[in-house]
Amino acid sequence: AFLLNLVMSVTVVIAVLAIFMGWRAAIVVGGSLLLTVSLSLFFMNIFDIKVERISLGALIIAMGMLVDNAIVVAEGMQVQMRRGRRAIEAADSVARRTQIPLLGATAIGILAFAGIGLSPDSSGEFMFSLFAVIAISLTASWVLAVTATPLLASYFFRTESSAQAADPFDSAFFRAYGRLVGGALRIRYLIIILLVGATLAGLAGMGAIRQQFFPPSTTPILYLNYQATPGTSIHTTSQDLAVLEDWLLDRPEVVSATTTAGASMTRFLLTYTPEDPDSSYGQIVVRVGEYGQIPALREALTAFSARALPWAETRVQQIIYGPPVGADVEARLSGPDAATLRSLAAQVQEVFEDQTALLMVERTDWRQPELVTQPIFASDRAQRLGITRNDLAIVTALATDGLQAGNLRETDRLIPIILRTPKDQQLVGSEILDQPIYSSTAGAFTSVAQVVDGFEVLTRNTLIHRRDRVPTISVQAFTAPGVLPPEAFVEVRAAVEAIPLPAGYRMEWGGEYETSLQAQESLARQMPLALGSMFLITLLLFGKIRQTLVIWTVVPMAVTGVSFGLLMTGLPFSFTALLGLLSLSGMLIKNAIVLVEEIDTVNSEDGLPQREAIIVASISRLRPVVLASATTILGMIPLLSDDFFAAMAVSIMAGLGFASILTLIGIPAIYHTYLRKDDRAQASRTDAATPTTTGGGALLDPKNCRSTPALSPSRL
Repeated sequence: AFLLNLVMSVTVVIAVLAIFMGWRAAIVVGGSLLLTVSLSLFFMNIFDIKVERISLGALIIAMGMLVDNAIVVAEGMQVQMRRGRRAIEAADSVARRTQIPLLGATAIGILAFAGIGLSPDSSGEFMFSLFAVIAISLTASWVLAVTATPLLASYFFRTESSAQAADPFDSAFFRAYGRLVGGALRIRYLIIILLVGATLAGLAGMGAIRQQFFPPSTTPILYLNYQATPGTSIHTTSQDLAVLEDWLLDRPEVVSATTTAGASMTRFLLTYTPEDPDSSYGQIVVRVGEYGQIPALREALTAFSARALPWAETRVQQIIYGPPVGADVEARLSGPDAATLRSLAAQVQEVFEDQTALLMVERTDWRQPELVTQPIFASDRAQRLGITRNDLAIVTALATDGLQAGNLRETDRLIPIILRTPKDQQLVGSEILDQPIYSSTAGAFTSVAQVVDGFEVLTRNTLIHRRDRVPTISVQAFTAPGVLPPEAFVEVRAAVEAIPLPAGYRMEWGGEYETSLQAQESLARQMPLALGSMFLITLLLFGKIRQTLVIWTVVPMAVTGVSFGLLMTGLPFSFTALLGLLSLSGMLIKNAIVLVEEIDTVNSEDGLPQREAIIVASISRLRPVVLASATTILGMIPLLSDDFFAAMAVSIMAGLGFASILTLIGIPAIYHTYLRKDDRAQASRTDAATPTTTGGGALLDPKNCRSTPALSPSRL
């Protein structure tokens, strides 16, 4: 299905090009796009990058940037050939003027994803293929744009004769846009104020958007995790799981149920975290017919397991897209005394239990305290006999759970060899006291009764977790259907942090909050290098600071479109939406670089006044910007039905729509403001070099300038 989305995206892009640029341009750009996708798949195979959801999604995300390189070259050649230039001359001219700006813009587009792709944490591992595929595809698109695209254009584009040559920008649409840009330049300060206000509104709107780390998977699979009292026999565990399995297989929506007892399944996908082997643990992996059947089945299975197996802890969960988080909300308490930690954990559980509308299941990873029978070691007699506590522990283990004497290797499995007292000898209650134990002093065996003064029953924590060698108990909770973990976390955070902690104890948050925070911190460590490299490339392209500042002024303004899109659709701002924002910044910078480069070229080569140069360059970039944005936005439509990429698609679609306005209106106004001093200096030099005339200054008449072919705003 996802491969079908990629095909649909490519088809939409080619169809849009055919409508607005003609069938010849559609063949040229579409052919370049297909070559780019094919070359990308070829290198993905070489570098062993699998074709899966993330990598295919990366191709769709990069579609706008892929086609933009080819559109710039093809549109430039098409315009020049319509003006009568031969194909080789048009290719040489366009390539010379665009290959370096496009290369720099392509590098910036790749660097926009470098922060997440090179992140050393689990989110970087999960999303690395996104960065790798985008880097491969964008590099291939630039290479083909300056090689294959001019070649295809020379075959399909026709050179117009001098009699048929016409200005392709001489139409009502382009003239109207030119007047719009001219008006924006006159009120440029108002335009800048409006853009700054829109940016502030967008940032404020981001605070009202729901937050999410990664969304649940739409894979029609859910897990049931079973946990009995520690020490429960694996046979008892299997019997309990059989009850649940029989109930599941009687449900019409259940396609299959795979049960494991004593351990979880081997890690069959990146987001799955296996549990440690435990005879009291089991898991059922359930596959249903359709994803939409999961919520009802999850609710029914939770209710049935609570009725059928009230002595066990059962928890039903779905697969999520993204790194495993362990729990939706988790508070970790660390300190030296287990009883104190239990007391603090009980207070945290009370806070969680008060939020019944948000949280369904609460538990601690220490489980419940257990009753244990402990022998009373007779130290004096044991010392005279030369018997240690370790000797007693070994003998007791032989009579109960047994001792592991080794492993039997069966292909890739290690089967433990357990040494234990025969089963029929364990039925008598006094069997442990009658067990023989070797006395090193006497050089003979004696009975356990000689070194034990009876038994005592105690309540003990049989499962204690430690972090940095400090006992740590985790109180974990899972959200109700339709509730996002950050929403529940916000409700319980203040109350949990208000619990007084004794000296020597500390509390920290885990679960999704910790995993999300780690991913964001890792991204924050990587992004300064990526952003610094992007800024440096921009500066090297122009060699001037003010042109660079023009481009980077509009980058944060793109948040306005993202905020509006997510608020309108109700989608949360997830980690994938953050990637969409990064992708959007790369696209915006790319368009801005080519436009500013065009303004500089027109201004320097043709000697036009800055205002006229801005209008000319903006008109020449109008169609490539609009087409690249339109093809990207329409190409994202197939991703709207995918829960993983939906927020990213909306971020790019809405953000790119606003970014196009920034490129076509905002950048001209900002450029004319930041470089106004250069315009005045150029005008002074022009006035000094212009001879005095007596005809009313015909050379400076704007009408005469616009009627001169070399100064026409319709020039490319």
